[in-house]
Amino acid sequence: MDAKNRILSLDVFRGITVMMMTIVNNPGDWGHIYAPLEHAAWNGCTPTDLVFPFFLFIVGVSVSLNAKQRVPASKILSRTLSLLLLGWFLSFFSKIHVADWSGFPLLLVRLAATGLVTVLFFTEYARKLYVLMALFIGALILAFGGFEDFANVRLPGVLPRIAVVYALLASLQGRIGGRGLIVFFVVLLISYWAMMQYIPVPGIGAGNLHEGTNLAAYVDNYLLPGHLWSVTKTWDPEGILSTIPAFATGILGMLAGLYFRSQTRLLALAGLSCSILGAIWDLHFPINKALWTSSFVLYTGGWAMILLCLLYWIVDIQKVTTWTKSFVIFGVNPMLVFFFSGIIPRALNMVEIDGKGISAYLQDYLFASRISDPYVASLAGALTYLLIWYVILRFFYQRGRIFKV
Repeated sequence: MDAKNRILSLDVFRGITVMMMTIVNNPGDWGHIYAPLEHAAWNGCTPTDLVFPFFLFIVGVSVSLNAKQRVPASKILSRTLSLLLLGWFLSFFSKIHVADWSGFPLLLVRLAATGLVTVLFFTEYARKLYVLMALFIGALILAFGGFEDFANVRLPGVLPRIAVVYALLASLQGRIGGRGLIVFFVVLLISYWAMMQYIPVPGIGAGNLHEGTNLAAYVDNYLLPGHLWSVTKTWDPEGILSTIPAFATGILGMLAGLYFRSQTRLLALAGLSCSILGAIWDLHFPINKALWTSSFVLYTGGWAMILLCLLYWIVDIQKVTTWTKSFVIFGVNPMLVFFFSGIIPRALNMVEIDGKGISAYLQDYLFASRISDPYVASLAGALTYLLIWYVILRFFYQRGRIFKV
């Protein structure tokens, strides 16, 4: 969507989500985080757990803005591969090695690779799709070709999930109407609930929703052994089976995109109903981000609809826009923030000062040593990081630079 036709409330929605993501993904000290800025340990939902579903929701909204216009297959494939490969590069970054190099020399190599990736993915050029397809094949060869450095590289993740959800939503756009989307949405939620509850888990027994022993965990470990999240190792919070209900989150966004401008109040009520239904379903199919349960889809999607309608009414109908600029600055370049927020900590921690990575050293020197409460010090570090990004993004915004993949 060009600058003249942009819907300001959508940029504000993205901006709020990106700013929240930046804060929760970059605390000054991972050992001291306020509870609302952490994910629920298993069942439940914190404000932090809203961030990812809000991203998928707004992807759906953006896709469906031109209700009858189909997205060209080449564009779908190009953007899907770009998102997927950017996510994979975040996993591959720390696996890049040259002989026995370490520290600053190796950092330069990895930054050079990052620069090349930035040019390849964030710019437009002839035959870009062919380049992306070649890189995709190359990444698969590195991951599954017996190369020791990449034998345990993580393949699922936030950007890969956004990529496959976008691919489905863009493929549906212009080919299925609102009623069809509702039916598809319901089928996805009920099917996933039935699979998780009633399909026995091989080697475990009856279907269950426990950490590490459920059907989704089994599928992850069976299909992608060694390529899952390093914290859990045998399952992934952005795994294969749980992507099914993630599609439903995106479809809810498509439905919102069809109606939030023409039936704002009705959509807000629908959002409230979804959140209530999600809370009720939680009694039997717990709200759980790691499993992306059907109740989680309804609960978080309902809040996303409510927020979108509220922002649209305030910003685009009532024209109360004086407070929006900071959010818009973040909202027009979300992919830039997400990608480089993943690269920067990895890069800084490669170089040590007094036995600590640069990030940890700066946190101790600037905040932990000066603020007695470690939780306040950690939050101060996160907010400072957010401020740094604001300065960078404001520079690009003032020059009309919007980076897309």
